[in-house]
Formats: sequence, structure tokens, C-alpha cells
Amino acid sequence: MSVTESKPAPATRPGRLSGRVALVTGGTRGIGAAITRSLADEGAVVGAGFSSNQERAKSFAEELKGEGADISLHQGNVGDWDDCQRTVQEMLDQHGRLDILVNNAGITVDRTIWKMTVDDWHKVLRVNLSGAFYLSKLALEHMLERGSGRIINISSVIGQTGNIGQANYAASKSGLFGLTMSVAKEAAFALGRADKLTDEGPGLTVNAVAPGYIATEMVEAVPEKVLDKIRAQIPMARLGRAEEIARMVEFLAEDESSYITGQVFAVNGGMDM
Repeated sequence: MSVTESKPAPATRPGRLSGRVALVTGGTRGIGAAITRSLADEGAVVGAGFSSNQERAKSFAEELKGEGADISLHQGNVGDWDDCQRTVQEMLDQHGRLDILVNNAGITVDRTIWKMTVDDWHKVLRVNLSGAFYLSKLALEHMLERGSGRIINISSVIGQTGNIGQANYAASKSGLFGLTMSVAKEAAFALGRADKLTDEGPGLTVNAVAPGYIATEMVEAVPEKVLDKIRAQIPMARLGRAEEIARMVEFLAEDESSYITGQVFAVNGGMDM
């Protein structure tokens, strides 16, 4: 059955995203887990991507299923083109369509640039930036055919400010800004050329969210003295919550957000003021 012939997936719970199918990379922990839960709470069928911890992923999926969510798990490396192709095909085989792609998976390999190896550089860029390109390219093939979809890239305040020891991470996250804007323009151009730009319907949009310092396991592992210095840089004087990032993603995924594309939304407690 082709994507254009498929019917919306049945939603297990009513919500603004009922009938939608979403893929969230890095979707079983931290910010990604909050996004997966938020989209599922609004009725979307969600494929949660993960890289290695099967036990944790399965436990998370079972927890959501117990709450009534329709969720599938997809293991792979987003920095690998073949894995990305397989994952998108799994989504289409299992759910018949792909409406929402959240490029959330990311890694860090922190070293000052004089200590950073070439492999350190490429490893982070492959996952954080190339992975978003790979999956966006694959998802767009189906979204353009149908004339609708959502791509949401999770960047970082570090992409705006830079950070000592994170040249590779900062470059990958700022690279998502340019990728977001370029793909947004290309998607609108392609739909216009195919006479699929309309005043009605959800449209096809591409946006980015740039979180600040969020209270996830990665950040909470930072020594308390360092966290105190970080909080001092934040006008709101606290770390963000993963659910606050998920709420922005959910907003951008909704049909009512069809006039927003090519934008970067900072959710950082005012750090960039």
C-alpha cells in the first residue's frame, strides 16, 4: 500500500494529534522521552528511536502502553544512512505513514579543540547534524507526496552561544539552524511547484527548538558548583524541565501551527537575552 493511499492511523486516545504518526529519535530518555509522551498524550502513534539500552527502552514503552499509548520501538544509529533508511521503512511498514519527525537524538564528546580528535569531531557531527539530514531527506519523500507533515529539529542554546570544550557539539547544533531554514524553504518551494500549497489543511512545516539547560540526567551529572554558575546565567534562575521542551514540540506539531515554518524557538529561561 502506498503512502498516499494509506489512511490515518487509529488513535488510542483522543487529542489534537489523533491519526498522526510520529518518529522521535532518542525518544526513550530525557527530552526525547518527554516528547514521546507528550505526542502520545495528544493521540499520536509514536515510534521512539533509541541506540543501545534495550532494557530501558522496553521499560519506557511498556509504561506508556500501560497508560494507553500506541508506541513502537526502533533501535539504530541515526548517524548511519542505512540505519535511517531501515527505521523509516519500519515506520511505514508498521504504521502506514509518517506525519511528524522529531530529530532529537544527540551526543557529546567534550574536549577543548586542541585535544579534540578528528574522530571526536566527526562522531558528533554524524549523529547530531548528519542524522537530522538523513531522516529529513527520507521523511520528506513521503510528506511531499502527501502534501503535509512536520519536521522539528532539537538544537541547543550552545549552538547560539558556543561553549568551552564543545566546538563539535556547538557546530552541530548551530548547523541545525541552517538545515531547518533551508529545508523549510525547499519544502514550501516543492509544494508550490506541485500545486499543493493550500489555505486549508495542516501544511508541511520545518522548525527547530533550541533548549537551554534542561534538568536531564546528562545535566544533573554536572557538579553542583558548576550548576550554580549555570543557574546564575539564567534570568529565570532555574534549569528547564524536559516537559517544557516537549510542549513546544507538541505546539509545532499541531495542525494549528501550519503558518509557522523555518523558525528557531529558544526555550532557555531567557539566556539569550
